[in-house]
Amino acid sequence: MARGAIHSGLPFTTQLHAYARDHLRTLIASLGRICRTPLSSIMTTAVIGIALALPGGLYVLLANLQTVIGGWDNSASISLFLKLNTPLQSVETLAARLKRRTDVADVQVISPAQALQQFRADSGFSDALDALPGNPLPPVLVVSPAAHGDQPEQAAVLVSELERLPAADQAQLDTQWLERLQAIMDIARRGVTAIAVLLGLAVLLIVGNTVRLDIQNRREEIEVAKLVGATDAFVRRPFLYGGFWYGLLGGALAWLLILTAMLIMAAPAKQLALLYGSQYQLLGPGIKGTLLLLGVGAALGLSGSWLAVGRHLSAIEPR
Repeated sequence: MARGAIHSGLPFTTQLHAYARDHLRTLIASLGRICRTPLSSIMTTAVIGIALALPGGLYVLLANLQTVIGGWDNSASISLFLKLNTPLQSVETLAARLKRRTDVADVQVISPAQALQQFRADSGFSDALDALPGNPLPPVLVVSPAAHGDQPEQAAVLVSELERLPAADQAQLDTQWLERLQAIMDIARRGVTAIAVLLGLAVLLIVGNTVRLDIQNRREEIEVAKLVGATDAFVRRPFLYGGFWYGLLGGALAWLLILTAMLIMAAPAKQLALLYGSQYQLLGPGIKGTLLLLGVGAALGLSGSWLAVGRHLSAIEPR
């Protein structure tokens, strides 16, 4: 055990420095105690790291999926069918005007001749089309909403505004796949959150059980410390810092596991992106995600040790 309490008769700054020095000494001593039992410490840290890596890795995966989805034209192109006899010059003018809208990312003009050629290539009814007296297809504007328009409600508003244009005949947008995509992503986020909560509870139990065993192994030492006047806060301190170290080291291991998994998947993901004509690369947890992972690990370790110490330490009294 480290030495005791700060004397109340000393100046406040001296008390504060002594208090900080005692905590720093206990913090380092707690890490040293963990290092002196490498096998059990490694096993405990590994279990905590794996428990934190699973939800952390799933969150990183969801972030990558969200980035990929945001990079698509996932706002569902709107097919704006114009009136049959609309002059091509008027179509081009309308397309240029729509491109200046803030809620429109791009506008592609498909002339009746282009539409007929594409339909001829896709349908296989070339002979039947040749028998037609003229081209029955109207000019079409393919409108891609801006990035913020990937919400079905916003896309529906844009459709209704396009339909009110004088030259417009009909506007079509399939919003079902957008709604399904948003619902799937929402379910995935909720599922990962549920997994994170369950595994967080598991980390609390793991750290709590480890600290409980440590308390039992050091029972005689605790009794002697209390016998010579050590306060509960002083006796509790090394166990709290021990739980803190377990959580922090488990968070660091989780970060390494996530980073290793990202490196393993980087090459196949890049190859898949190239097949789709994209230069996308997997994103790691980043600085914010790393700090969050370490902070959550340390907080769970500290909380688990606090619960174990509060329950078991009070039962140990000098005989």
